[in-house]
Amino acid sequence: MSKSEVIFPAGRQALYEKHRYSAAIRSGDLLFVSGQVGSREDGSPEPQFEAQVQLAFDNLASVLKAAGCTFADIVDVTSFHTDPATQLDTVLAVKNRAFPQQPYPNWTAVGVTWLAGFDFEIKVIARIPTGT
Repeated sequence: MSKSEVIFPAGRQALYEKHRYSAAIRSGDLLFVSGQVGSREDGSPEPQFEAQVQLAFDNLASVLKAAGCTFADIVDVTSFHTDPATQLDTVLAVKNRAFPQQPYPNWTAVGVTWLAGFDFEIKVIARIPTGT
């Protein structure tokens, strides 16, 4: 059994310390990334929805980079939406920029009623490239 390693992106440790969770955990060749939201530097939600979704993807990219991964290494995605019916087109536009070609990851979208002031959250599992 391999030992787990905690991964943090640069500059966001205070947010994770405040809420007592890890940005990601590396276990063997898998990276389990905690839900990422469109939080600004101070931890507050980006108010404009498309910008909030893009910022969540940007924050996810930072966590992936800290582990030596990219969006191409993601194998499974779960996203959470406070109003899926009205938000889906916006989310898909950002998603399509992040995943422009096949193979696409598995994806499960879940409608929720509360995300601590946010309207979108994304969590992933990625395979860490060999040699990283």
